Amino acid sequence: MEALVESGLYIQRMPISRTQSLKISRECLGLRARYLNRVVSRIYDEELRDHDIKVSQFTILVAVSMNPGIRAVDLGHALEIEKSSLSRNLKNTIEQGWLRQSEGLKVTAAGQRVLTKAYPAWNKAQARVKERLGSAGADGLYAATSSILN
Repeated sequence: MEALVESGLYIQRMPISRTQSLKISRECLGLRARYLNRVVSRIYDEELRDHDIKVSQFTILVAVSMNPGIRAVDLGHALEIEKSSLSRNLKNTIEQGWLRQSEGLKVTAAGQRVLTKAYPAWNKAQARVKERLGSAGADGLYAATSSILN
């Protein structure tokens, strides 16, 4: 075991026990949410690939189309996206010509075309995710996110 002195306090690092590790791996909601996010995002990205758009960009386009003129900072808060991820995705969508930034964010005609053309792929991804989660899982996800949003 390693002893460490920080700010005059003696701290002894103790390894996590197998029991604790098992409890975390079975019960940690953060771990499960991150896993779910990766699995679900991968499905959407696979379906949207032919349209050269990722689900993260698609989500931003949809949000901006529903809120024309929204400020980037407000979009980030609304979608709970960290500043660096938002910045990267906005840069990409602006470079693609899907968004423009003047008096807030607005979806361009090219962005509307991408949303329209990618909609069937999004629908297919929805069906795949619902199948993977099962109806109870999908309903649970809707309920969980609704309670967070309200």
